[in-house]
Amino acid sequence: MTEDQEQMLFVQWWRRNRDERIFAIPMGGHRHPAVAMKLKATGSVAGIPDLFVPALHLWIEMKRQTGGRLSPVQKDWIAYLTSIGDTVIVGFGWEDAVAKVQILGFVPTK
Repeated sequence: MTEDQEQMLFVQWWRRNRDERIFAIPMGGHRHPAVAMKLKATGSVAGIPDLFVPALHLWIEMKRQTGGRLSPVQKDWIAYLTSIGDTVIVGFGWEDAVAKVQILGFVPTK
């Protein structure tokens, strides 16, 4: 399963089971160089986790169930976000992300 598919399944689970709003931060993928330059100029940066839940200060970085790895820039962002008091989980597949959310005590609210 691709990382995108894992993320879609996790977001579907979240929206069925949680009341807090969640949104994606679409930073990956290949873009035309002019579009990439515009995104960078307007504040986009590499390494930001894939998903954010503002009400919980919770960031979620999704990886494939097998073979997914964090890049050095992702590790740097995770260290920064946790240093300012936010919570970051790395889900290796959607089920792992659900389990980690539940370990944090964020049980279904719906």
